Amino acid sequence: MKLYQLHSKQALPITKKEAWDFLSSPANLKVITPDHMGFNILAGADRPMFPGQIIQYKVSPFPRYNTKWVTEITHVLEGEFFVDEQRFGPYKLWHHKHFLKTIDGGVEMEDIIDYKVPFGILGQWAHPLLVRKQLIKIFKYREQKLTELFGRMKGIPNEMSLKSF
Repeated sequence: MKLYQLHSKQALPITKKEAWDFLSSPANLKVITPDHMGFNILAGADRPMFPGQIIQYKVSPFPRYNTKWVTEITHVLEGEFFVDEQRFGPYKLWHHKHFLKTIDGGVEMEDIIDYKVPFGILGQWAHPLLVRKQLIKIFKYREQKLTELFGRMKGIPNEMSLKSF
């Protein structure tokens, strides 16, 4: 079964602390998720992020497909990075690393997501047609929403790539 990786970088003209305060609040995930996905947090987002935190969501990643998604925050280094892993949900594997780095004039946010799709060869066939396109749309939306909220860094392009192994 193939392993896929989405890698995204975005520079914002804010401090690392401002970025951390926003990103480490699980409730803000709804703010940066497209409305058409029907994203709702069901439980676990009532406290600041900590290792072992379980967060439950309802989401519709594709039209007419609703699912429950349960993630665990597995690692947190305050102000630097955190990792969330799917415990139950639409993917066979979901391991999402979030990094923050101070740069001239702001902060660089980096996301690295390693994931596997379910349904074996059928899932691999559907990946370029459905899953890959949807993930790129979601992360482009996040990029746009974060730019609306915090502004854009001049002269530093945002990056996104998707690989398979």
